[in-house]
Amino acid sequence: MPETPVIFEARSAPLNSMGEAGFRIVAGILLAGFTFTGTVFTILGAWPVLVFAGAETLMVIGMLALYRSHARRSAEIITLAAGQLTIRRREGRRSEEARFDPFWARLRWEEARLFIAHRGTAIEIGRFLTTEEREDLARSLGETLRRYREPVFDNPQLR
Repeated sequence: MPETPVIFEARSAPLNSMGEAGFRIVAGILLAGFTFTGTVFTILGAWPVLVFAGAETLMVIGMLALYRSHARRSAEIITLAAGQLTIRRREGRRSEEARFDPFWARLRWEEARLFIAHRGTAIEIGRFLTTEEREDLARSLGETLRRYREPVFDNPQLR
């Protein structure tokens, strides 16, 4: 349980619409296509095509597997808690973390890319999101930062 309450948290990850079963189906289709074309070209006497087609098929399956493993390990978490705005991003093996003072952090748009700027430094957020989702993130984070900067106090003595 965190010591201080989390005021805002947004998590995003790259699209990974193909599960394990889907990957196996796609790999099976690619291998079946390679087997068919390899057999046809071998019967026609063009067996060198077999080597190149096999290499291409293995390369495509390998790149799909690499993308899936990279996407599985990638995520971005934006948290506002304890007077600190924290952005944690992990893309494959690379990870980075940035901390900002929420009173000075400002959201900024540059060519459909969303940045959090703070005293001359800026970090892009929402890389894994679509443009509409980035706009929604900007709206909700901007509103949360505004409410954090301008708190409303209810003092019963002043009523």
